[in-house]
Amino acid sequence: MDPVTVEVIRGGLVYAAEEMGIVLRKTAYSHNIKERMDHSCAIFDSKGRLIAQAEHIPVHLGSMSIALKNCLKEIDFTLEEGDMVVFNDPYLSGTHLPDITLVAPAYEKEKLLGYVVNKAHHSDVGGKAPGSLPGDASEIYQEGLIIPPVRLVRKGDIVKDVLKLILSNVRTQKIRMGDLKAQVAANLLGIRRLREIAQKFGIGVVNEAIDDILDYSERRIRKKISEIREGSYEAEDYLESTGTEDKPVRLKVRVQVKGDEISFDYSGTDPQVNGPVNAVLGVTLAGIYYVLMCITDPTIPMNEGCFRPVSVNVPRGCVLNPVRPAPVGGGNVETSQ
Repeated sequence: MDPVTVEVIRGGLVYAAEEMGIVLRKTAYSHNIKERMDHSCAIFDSKGRLIAQAEHIPVHLGSMSIALKNCLKEIDFTLEEGDMVVFNDPYLSGTHLPDITLVAPAYEKEKLLGYVVNKAHHSDVGGKAPGSLPGDASEIYQEGLIIPPVRLVRKGDIVKDVLKLILSNVRTQKIRMGDLKAQVAANLLGIRRLREIAQKFGIGVVNEAIDDILDYSERRIRKKISEIREGSYEAEDYLESTGTEDKPVRLKVRVQVKGDEISFDYSGTDPQVNGPVNAVLGVTLAGIYYVLMCITDPTIPMNEGCFRPVSVNVPRGCVLNPVRPAPVGGGNVETSQ
């Protein structure tokens, strides 16, 4: 395919994600989003592959793929035009409860183009402490309201019962409502931009370009990985506390480089703890992808193609891949570092 056309489409997709972030930031109510800019936006194709993202929060962006895949797997209904799904369950969304994710399908002439997704940190989602990040939480239920994937918007209209349920469980209702509606507005903009790209180039051309975009990123990152000396590299570090107990928590990784592929094995990491420093799998993956881009080439377009040469093993039930009902609020902001 003509590389100029591919690059024009890629640029359009990336800026659509950037523009989503601008809308979210400009229309949100909270300082957390408007000034601290704790939000992220991304675009996926009809197969659920990450194709473009804005330069926002790394821990959000690195977990977006797992969030969308889990969402589509979890829902028992078809996402129709005008629908949007909201959820914040960390074991599905990949970060922590204050990060609320909103997913919307984009259609053109009844054909699915892809999905637009945004995630924003809400300054309170209930729980035992204001801010919903209690440092002494011993289970996730103490950290706030857990929202499974449910429709917040159905055929273009906000589902008032769902919105009312969410707002009834938070401390700052007006601000939460404003931020949620800002997330809806951001997705509406993303859908419009996706449609415009499809109308300009044609759905078939756009889909072909997406394949080329992902392959291009894969080729570039494989080349950079192949420049790293082959071998096995190990490292370990310790968290000073579990949050509820003053004892160290071991984090261990073995990185294997072979040819143009790289693997990360976290065997030997301590089991999940009775405190909020557990990091769900999405956070662990986000850390891997972020560091990999930093040590290879940050100019490589970040999309699903970058993930192809990477394999990861994180034992289930360890502090970097906990199981319910382990608290995880601090894992997103402390352990992820």
